[in-house]
Amino acid sequence: MYLFLHNNGVTEDDNGIDMDISNNRYVALTTFTRDGRRKSCPVWIVALPEGDIGFTTEVDSWKARRISHTPKVELIACNSRGVPIEGSTSISGYARLVTNGEFLDVQEAIRAKYGFQFLLIVALGKITNLFRRQDSASCGVVITLTT
Repeated sequence: MYLFLHNNGVTEDDNGIDMDISNNRYVALTTFTRDGRRKSCPVWIVALPEGDIGFTTEVDSWKARRISHTPKVELIACNSRGVPIEGSTSISGYARLVTNGEFLDVQEAIRAKYGFQFLLIVALGKITNLFRRQDSASCGVVITLTT
């Protein structure tokens, strides 16, 4: 495999696939259940300082629960439905849940990358909370890549 570095800093392999996972609009996040089963879902992803990547989710989501007991994750570029993009390569890392200042940093990076879509999701979340018995809290997920 050959890697190409373009003037805009994007690294691609010889199939034209972006090698920086955070440059993708969606990635399929694979987490693991306590008994080792794989569970995947598409998430928005952003680059963070120190070479980490991250996304936001609800504190009580299944992916947050799985990460809290098994921090190993896998990521692969995908479409909005979670179907991997042909030719993409899976990468591994370790995830941790963050709140407060670290969460706000992840949330601001998401807001900067996704703009209006982010605002729409936040508004829909607030509407959803009106019909719930309790508000749901959000957290950030920071992933340190290992491969």
